[in-house]
Amino acid sequence: MVRIALAGAGAFGEKHLDGLKNIDGVEIVSIISRTGEQAAAVAAKYGARHSSTELDDALARDDVDAVILCTPTQMHAAQAIACMDAGKHVQVEIPLSDSWADAEAVVAKQRETGLTCMVGHTRRFNPSHQYVHNRIVSGEFAVQQMDVQTYFFRRKNINAKGEPRSWTDHLLWHHAAHTIDLFAYQAGRIVAANAMQGPRHPVLGIAMDMSIQLKSERGAICTLSLSFNNDGPLGTFFRYIGDTDTFIARYDDLVNGKEQPIDVSQVAVSMNGIELQDREFIAAINERREPNSAIAQVLDCYRVIGELAQSLETQDGWS
Repeated sequence: MVRIALAGAGAFGEKHLDGLKNIDGVEIVSIISRTGEQAAAVAAKYGARHSSTELDDALARDDVDAVILCTPTQMHAAQAIACMDAGKHVQVEIPLSDSWADAEAVVAKQRETGLTCMVGHTRRFNPSHQYVHNRIVSGEFAVQQMDVQTYFFRRKNINAKGEPRSWTDHLLWHHAAHTIDLFAYQAGRIVAANAMQGPRHPVLGIAMDMSIQLKSERGAICTLSLSFNNDGPLGTFFRYIGDTDTFIARYDDLVNGKEQPIDVSQVAVSMNGIELQDREFIAAINERREPNSAIAQVLDCYRVIGELAQSLETQDGWS
């Protein structure tokens, strides 16, 4: 039995809790949230015997083996280190951090403790992307180009449930991280990266539009367009252009270049990428092995993001 504490019981935290309910050998012990009322309500909903507003309360418990962090981005690195200092395995939701130095500090702590530290790069687990990855590993397909659109419409700090957030989302450190890691996972280590961004929002203080270009060591290229200004279909859409096929992935759905559906229902035991991610976390703890999306595997993504962030700061008109 792996006994879990979840910190950050918002929209995404509940997605993890829903996935954990489907996994044998898991007990949800503790719920940590920003308010005591929310923590208690979510604990009651999922059968957890403990709730609190303080992560330290969960870390002090002998009946907690591992923690899933769905807290604000700015807390991720310090909280992941605190979990490992307390002897707990940890899965930290994307992004691992909002600076390269903090990402390096987390991986150093994982190496020091030997505990499982996994980052929630869900695209590695979506059946659609797993299908493509399996074709790549078998030698049936090689990525030549990825074209990716990550589009939202956002004017306020709200979560997926339409509820207020206590922190500001970010196109580069959060949403681009999904694609940057996935491109490297599918096409090889990134050796060149460029970025441009549009005007900052006068209230949110962040760039609302961004364009990123990447090149991998195998010669593949990626073009990523991101926007919080898109008043249309929302989400992230991936087009894989390869030497033998074209694939279009929309979360867990996959079609070919002619929009003909591809059945990915047998790729994994579930069609839910979050559940598959959590299954890998639990299995890695039980089997004492490195999980897919372990911090050491995704660390290079944050090197690339850190370099892009630095380049954007030096562009004309930005400081």
